[in-house]
Amino acid sequence: MSPSAGRLSQDDHSRDSAGLTYVYPVVSRRAGGVSIGINLNPNNACNWRCIYCQVPDLKRGTAPVIDLVRLEQELRDFLHELVYGNFMQEKVPPETRVIKDIALSGNGEPTSAREFEQIIEIIGRVKADFPLPEELKLVLITNGSLINRMYVQKGLHLMARLNGEVWFKLDSVTQTGRLRINNTRASLQRMRDNLQTAASLCPTWLQTCVFKLKGVHPDTHETDAYIGFIRTLLQEGTQIRGVLLYTLARPALQPEAPDLSKADSDWIKTFADKIRALGIPVRTAF
Repeated sequence: MSPSAGRLSQDDHSRDSAGLTYVYPVVSRRAGGVSIGINLNPNNACNWRCIYCQVPDLKRGTAPVIDLVRLEQELRDFLHELVYGNFMQEKVPPETRVIKDIALSGNGEPTSAREFEQIIEIIGRVKADFPLPEELKLVLITNGSLINRMYVQKGLHLMARLNGEVWFKLDSVTQTGRLRINNTRASLQRMRDNLQTAASLCPTWLQTCVFKLKGVHPDTHETDAYIGFIRTLLQEGTQIRGVLLYTLARPALQPEAPDLSKADSDWIKTFADKIRALGIPVRTAF
């Protein structure tokens, strides 16, 4: 393999930084170290179009057929380089030279890959062949829209055995907000059902991106609706682990990009405290 020159940074999440089709490394703010990304959407296709998305030439669609043999070989080769080679010393800042997770993310919705269950099996098999940290997580970053599919649920069941976590996107609980931010008409009931299913199969965090749109933070209608939704989930007994609350780190590559800016840290802290008051953990990234 021939990783590109230069050190990785939190501002660079390029999916081709290692010159591979499926596997790429990033220094992750939320993970707190090196995250080994697996991009199941090299065709830049997603069933949503979030206005803060950093994927170039994003299009509506699903993952292509995955070359499972190639994916496994890339993952093996890259893990070998991380564990036994010079990649960490040459490419990663000293304070983040720890492998924190393997993350199914990339340039679209990863659960749209029909081979999802087989991919989880491959990750488990490869992971067992390397001296990796015992606490290493397998993370699925998803918009949650396809959790109702059986092959996804089987994959989540396998993930739970591999110290897996689901990071379930929840940017807005209002119909207007989801249409404006995520460009989806998915109903709140479907979102709730899929979230409950995910949480029943694998430890699940809500992942929420907050930002200013045309210089304005989300209004009280949005934030109150969000708090009410979380409160109802907890009352219903849905076992979510907590909320990952973050703001923009890199420029969006969507038409709405000029209208977007980072949320103020004080605003994020205040919102996080309101969520914590419900009795669940909140992790923030500014």
